[in-house]
Amino acid sequence: MLASLLPASAVAVEAFEDDPAAVLFPEESALLARAVDKRRREFTTARVCAHRALRELGLPPAPILPGPRGAPGWPAGVVGSITHCAGYRAAAVARAGELRTIGIDAEPNEANPRGVTREITVPAEEGWLATLTETRPSVHWDRLLFSAKESVYKAWFPLAQRWLGFEDAALTVDPGTAPVTTPAGGGGSAPDPALVPVLVPAPGATSAPGTRAEGTFTAKLLVSGPTIDGAELTGFDGRWLAAGGLLITAITVPHLDGTPMPAVG
Repeated sequence: MLASLLPASAVAVEAFEDDPAAVLFPEESALLARAVDKRRREFTTARVCAHRALRELGLPPAPILPGPRGAPGWPAGVVGSITHCAGYRAAAVARAGELRTIGIDAEPNEANPRGVTREITVPAEEGWLATLTETRPSVHWDRLLFSAKESVYKAWFPLAQRWLGFEDAALTVDPGTAPVTTPAGGGGSAPDPALVPVLVPAPGATSAPGTRAEGTFTAKLLVSGPTIDGAELTGFDGRWLAAGGLLITAITVPHLDGTPMPAVG
């Protein structure tokens, strides 16, 4: 699923269940000495996805250790991102010569926990969020907003090396193929079933298992961004997917001057 949101230069590996026999590098295992079982399982499977992604990129697997603010520390010449939620773990990587940064996130297609939406939403997002929530309820747009802002941060941090809060970016989401629900007593025709194929839900996913929809989003930075290829970074473009009871968002940033850096490996 994740691969459909990324350019061909990126490699995505995802898992829908945990392998109890999975093996980490010793340095990674040491980070789990006091971890509870849930944290141990999600960390291990996500790291195994990252190792496989590096291998598919043509590079040897290496320990992926947390760096500043917990961001994954990738081998030299590699950019990437990791995510996990109930029933899903994934990693995406690319050579730094191909992409500047990657940010991915996955969430269950369920409403945000109480109070979260208020904390993450800026005024510019309130209108479209209310409209989509009312007219296209098969997608939990509040949770999609949360996921997209997580992807924004994950793409931002390797470039800026500083914090970016939920209130520091204003997002606009294109509903894409999410079906419109006609209000009771209203007119209009039903959405084309061909736009909403059914997927088997991922283990652990509990909401909207039959929903499949995809679209795009944009993020406008409300703070000064770093200078990239001679220009200030002012925002991000991303893609989203709702499938199998999950919401997945992804951002990739190419080299803005069109000239890739030398490849490694």
